[in-house]
Amino acid sequence: MLHAPLPLTEALLKLRPPGSSADEEIAVEMPVALTVNGVSQAVMLATPANLEDFALGFALAEGWVSYPGELLDVETELRPQGIELALTVTATREQSLKLRRRQLAGRTGCGLCGLESLADFASLRPPPVQAPELAPGALARAMAELHSAQVLNARCGGLHAAAWCALDGALRLAREDVGRHNALDKLIGARATAAGGPAAGFVAISSRASHELVHKAAMAGIGLLACVSAPTSLAVSTAQGLGLQLWAFVREGRATRYA
Repeated sequence: MLHAPLPLTEALLKLRPPGSSADEEIAVEMPVALTVNGVSQAVMLATPANLEDFALGFALAEGWVSYPGELLDVETELRPQGIELALTVTATREQSLKLRRRQLAGRTGCGLCGLESLADFASLRPPPVQAPELAPGALARAMAELHSAQVLNARCGGLHAAAWCALDGALRLAREDVGRHNALDKLIGARATAAGGPAAGFVAISSRASHELVHKAAMAGIGLLACVSAPTSLAVSTAQGLGLQLWAFVREGRATRYA
């Protein structure tokens, strides 16, 4: 069963363009700050829906926590400039964060903001993952169902979506956001707390294949990523190094495996 997003009013805004006689719906993009045990960690530009999923998924993808139980609480607080997600983690994880604190300035396409050196980048390596065996036609089915699951994007045309799909391509979970990486974070968080735990499957996403998406997927233990558009060189080399199976240009009856 598809897990629906939060109410549309939290993700879309009605706006009447100058000279128009009708309102249009546009995607909401706003600063979302994440703090951990009272210490600022990141500010991202995101769509304010499914924010608890976002907090957990971001924490898992960044290595702030290694499993959901280490995130004790998430409080959502509205600020004049945006939204603050106040995460409370265990004392052990708090000590780990003090040793590796990352200040992220959340630009829509950036997953490395705040790293102080190339050595820091080289050290951020997830463990290897195992690619699953898919049923014939799974990728095509996943992308078809992903398209139909983009209920917010159908109304505004400005959002990406990430979906967790079964090995036959059937869609199990989907999340949307103005940022492709935020959509994946939300999906990772939702998947981590899904009833019955995460079953075998893969991720389909409505975007290009970037290094950041590969990195986040591997951090969550996901072994296959299928993207609608093109890959980048770093995404391909990272996927190859991690054993992650990377598919791109999954659309219109075609798909290319790059790793």
